[in-house]
Amino acid sequence: MHVLVITVVHHPEDARILHRQIAALRESGHAVTYAAPFAAFGAVPRPGMRAVDLPRAAGRTRRPALRAARRALAGHGAAADVVLLHDPELLLALPGALRDWARTAPGRRPAVVWDVHEDTAAALTDKPWVPGPLRRPLGLAVRVAERAAESRIHLLLAEDGYRGRFRREHPVVPNLVRVPGAPPQPPGEERVVYLGHLSRARGTDELLATARLLGPEFRVEAVGAADPAVRPELAAADRAGLLRWHGYLPNDAALGRLGGALAGLSLLHDRPNYRHSRPTKVLEYMAHGIPVVTTPSPLAADLVRAHGCGLVVPYGEPAAAAAALRRLRGDPELRRAMGARGHAAARAFHWPDAAGDFVARLESWAARRPASPVPADP
Repeated sequence: MHVLVITVVHHPEDARILHRQIAALRESGHAVTYAAPFAAFGAVPRPGMRAVDLPRAAGRTRRPALRAARRALAGHGAAADVVLLHDPELLLALPGALRDWARTAPGRRPAVVWDVHEDTAAALTDKPWVPGPLRRPLGLAVRVAERAAESRIHLLLAEDGYRGRFRREHPVVPNLVRVPGAPPQPPGEERVVYLGHLSRARGTDELLATARLLGPEFRVEAVGAADPAVRPELAAADRAGLLRWHGYLPNDAALGRLGGALAGLSLLHDRPNYRHSRPTKVLEYMAHGIPVVTTPSPLAADLVRAHGCGLVVPYGEPAAAAAALRRLRGDPELRRAMGARGHAAARAFHWPDAAGDFVARLESWAARRPASPVPADP
């Protein structure tokens, strides 16, 4: 099976796309062509991978990326058994590609799959480049487009909570993690880690305030790319020694920062886009045996409370986060027990146990490859 994987939004080293799905396909012996914004992110394709460089879709600058995506779909998609889309924006490029396939390869087209990563309509409320008055109507338009997509192509969902957005049942491929087999290094007593994208809605202001409250006896590290609105503050905090901001690191390097930390932070705000999602960072902290300090985002808090692997603090209260970290520092037995319980519980979320189901789903759709009617442009 030959799979064209395409994104114009995500970093080419995205954990779900590259380290889980593409890795699973290649480990199963399937050929993959990966079309992504390599140059825009300063990324280099992995050795032996067929790669296509695309422009990045960011903010209001999306048309060049969509035009390039249509060309990639038309050219490389025609030779694929499956086309795996990772951005809702790519649905706009799909009708033109379908017409191109109908002309160049009549009666044959690849199975097209949209991997639904987030609640796109809800996420619009956090996009600073979307004018406030347009957020609600654009959200409604996204819902209509999602319903239209499920009647034309296959869907994979990243969360069970996304099921309610669609009329039909679609398989769920959750964001699981790779749990190290060896016992993890015990939690330390001074290094605190935040792993993931940095934005105001994801708690960057609270992260900085928590670092100020903790003072020099703690070392706070942030690993991840950041929204333009918070980059100057993070860079200034890094220069001042308030925290260490590593910026974006490839998944394997980012995970390497977790072992031996005192705790991992997840300081999400109470936003619609987060209420039905389980933060992958929480599972990563658990998998690497460090306690979790999280705001009461429902799925994260439920996980931490059910397994006794961390502490839950109120939204928007850096003092509570700092107090939780001091508590963990002052109680070595508590943090070691929480780390061990988290590592044990994370085994239920081990990606290799689910990778075969993901690959088998694509294989099934590739075997059918229906010649669907070409839809009109939206």
